Amino acid sequence: MHKEPAMTDSSLAVVILAAGQGTRMKSALPKVLHPIAGRPMLGHVLAVAKELGASRTLVVTAPGAKAVADMVAANGAMSVVQDRQLGTGHAVSMAEAALAGFKGNVLVLFGDVPLLTAQTLQRLVSRVGTSADISALGFRPADPTGYGRMVTEGERLLRIVEHKDASESERGIGLCFAGMLAAPAPLLFDLLRDVDNRNAQGEYYLTDVFSGAAKCGLTAIAVEGPEEEMMGVNSREHLAEAEAMFQTRRRKEFMAAGVTLTAPSTVIFSADTVIEPDVTIGPYVVFGQGVRVRTGAEIKAFCHFEQADVGEGAIVGPYARLRPGAVLEAGVHVGNFVEVKNARLEKGAKANHLTYIGDARVGAGSNIGAGTITCNYDGVNKHHTDIGAGAFVGSDSVLVAPVSIGDGAYVAAGSVVTKNVEAGSLAIGRATQINKLGFAERIRARHKSAKKKES
Repeated sequence: MHKEPAMTDSSLAVVILAAGQGTRMKSALPKVLHPIAGRPMLGHVLAVAKELGASRTLVVTAPGAKAVADMVAANGAMSVVQDRQLGTGHAVSMAEAALAGFKGNVLVLFGDVPLLTAQTLQRLVSRVGTSADISALGFRPADPTGYGRMVTEGERLLRIVEHKDASESERGIGLCFAGMLAAPAPLLFDLLRDVDNRNAQGEYYLTDVFSGAAKCGLTAIAVEGPEEEMMGVNSREHLAEAEAMFQTRRRKEFMAAGVTLTAPSTVIFSADTVIEPDVTIGPYVVFGQGVRVRTGAEIKAFCHFEQADVGEGAIVGPYARLRPGAVLEAGVHVGNFVEVKNARLEKGAKANHLTYIGDARVGAGSNIGAGTITCNYDGVNKHHTDIGAGAFVGSDSVLVAPVSIGDGAYVAAGSVVTKNVEAGSLAIGRATQINKLGFAERIRARHKSAKKKES
């Protein structure tokens, strides 16, 4: 599954609120940096802003939140600091100076709501300037406790009442505010300037911009979206629930795109996993970050991948591990209990059993026997092993890098190879075998005698 890069929309800016303390996570890591599918929650929100084509993305952070600010900068966005925790309205107003002169629409998102899709947000933004002056995203949760209620007349939104300030009748409203809204930048910041903090929490609520809009005779509308997209993450339990929701969504997307999952609920994907059509994936496979699997490949059960590229028609597993830098070209076979790291296996190469290939090239059509390892690390530095095309490395061989095995060469089983092997040569690196007749019984008797003395 591959998404085309988004076009930049010069009329859209995104403001992401990420200044919350996240105390319920009970973690030194800022809440918005906790990962879902290998990507920080905030990273998911930044990704959807990019998919929408936002020309400017601002993230409102807490004072001293360097890790958050660093991540924001790495994603090409800008941080603005909310110096005091005075509510969501105050947080959004922190972006006004950075957006001075911007006349387009502003979309307000939250760094701890990671499952929103570009399709839902596009519906929200598209209503501004066409059928409404300002739009708000709503949903109907099974339990609305704690959510602001959206008071409407048809599609028109009259006001939003926070749960703590709502009357009994208002608390009976099922449509709740998800927190996201869209409005032209000049209008949004004008409305925010009129918001006060006369409420149960003594905070400046973002929701109050809607009652302000109504007083000005402006049109606000409610756009309803699916509940699962609106989930906010405030605890480790929520984090696990969001992870499960993401995985379910991604599995369905891959299967709809032509990928076979024989036991879908057991397969784990990262946010950036790329699987091409006609790939078959068996049970209990984990895809870490940076993995691509090309068409026609078969991934058998209990494999683990990270930062790896699997070529067309390759067969991997069961119980194989591909670590960062592993590249398998077309038709490669990597079998049970084989680990590949920072190595390229060229077209048609095979390593079917109990093998470690690290910091290496394995030439096209080569065969690596069971129990073979490349000794790539000397305790300080990593060294390269080069195996030519059509080479045959016998079982239980140790290739001590740096070393090269030439095209078509043979390495005898059980060899320790410390010198380069020329193309077409046979390398034998075994200790000399000596058979001493009758010694087995003598050794056995000696061991029994020693054991008897010890007792």
